[in-house]
Amino acid sequence: MASSGEEPRSGSPGRAGTGPEAAAAEAAQLDTAEDFEVLGEDGEDDEDDLSELPPLEDVGRPPAPPREDAQPPQQRTGDAAGDPEEWLDVLGNGLLKKKTLVPGQGVESRPQKGQDVTIRLKATLEDGTVVEEDPALTFTLGDCDVLQALDLCVQLLEMGETALIVSEAKYCYGAQGRSPDIPPNASLTLEVELLAARDAPDLELLSGKEKIQLANRKRERGNFFYQQADYVLAINSYDIALRIAGSSSKVDFSPDEEAELLDVKVKCLNNLAASQLKLDHFKAALKSCNLVLEHQPGNIKALFRKGKVLAQQGEYREAIPILKAALKLEPSNKTIHAELSKLVKKHADQRNVETEMYRKMLGNPSAASTPRKCKDKLPWSIPWKWLFGATAIALGGVALSVVIAARN
Repeated sequence: MASSGEEPRSGSPGRAGTGPEAAAAEAAQLDTAEDFEVLGEDGEDDEDDLSELPPLEDVGRPPAPPREDAQPPQQRTGDAAGDPEEWLDVLGNGLLKKKTLVPGQGVESRPQKGQDVTIRLKATLEDGTVVEEDPALTFTLGDCDVLQALDLCVQLLEMGETALIVSEAKYCYGAQGRSPDIPPNASLTLEVELLAARDAPDLELLSGKEKIQLANRKRERGNFFYQQADYVLAINSYDIALRIAGSSSKVDFSPDEEAELLDVKVKCLNNLAASQLKLDHFKAALKSCNLVLEHQPGNIKALFRKGKVLAQQGEYREAIPILKAALKLEPSNKTIHAELSKLVKKHADQRNVETEMYRKMLGNPSAASTPRKCKDKLPWSIPWKWLFGATAIALGGVALSVVIAARN
């Protein structure tokens, strides 16, 4: 929940900083992912296509804040080796370290999670190349708005403290890096100074425009994590965006603002379902899809994802009508066509297997023996055992009558 109403800076490492060319390339790639048909063609012959998801809502927009780090190798290695006692191993795994360069105002001045903090940042690669400088980067601490290395370490800074943070790629830009300036698997060194910390704004007092901007910023951050295949953090960002969009307000909103907030909420729920499905959280994904359909019964992406969830659970009978409804809304959609064809075939195979299983369990007679048995056993025929028994009973009755008559 960034306190400023500004959009994330494109040049900030904590935000989604990329150069103009890289941003255009990323946007083009994300726009391609936005097309149902492209996704369907890519996975058309893949048996595991059910695990693939339709594109994110508006994922073509510049992804929200990425993260940042950096430090020259010689400085990093030399300092760490020369003064090992001065370095704090933040996570205990040696992958994220912090060293104080200029002391701050005391432990009690450290910022708290949920506060909006402002820092001065300088990020460098191991060869000393400066990849980022920001004199006043503001973000919400603990909301994953910036690089994980920053989110974890800034809460350990005292007010006014300047620190050096050395981070492996895992807590920065990971295996993908950040084109064009940060290569894949790059370790970074961050020089950070904590300038300010203040409570985040009261959601109830935000104007409609401010609330929409804030919710969209969190949603876009979730889109960034989704593209990085970090679905847990994506879910976290979408949850935060939903909490903002659905929060109560003491300010009156215009009908247009209300409609826009609802649109943000629907997009977040759709993307949340996509992330949950990636993690096989079927129950949660189904709930998210149903919430979208409560607001927009004809939402094609929600229908498609709901059909995916049910298919993953083997509920083909329930999934097929849902996909048919989606296809009716968009008859030319090749992805839905392909998915529906797969489910119809799987459902038919499932029914054949069940029929054969029931036949074996019940031991039904073969078709050849059934007519012969019916012919041999006519409905009016009387077995000889029944006839013998009836005769014996009749003779016994006669004998009993004779004995009674003789006594009388």
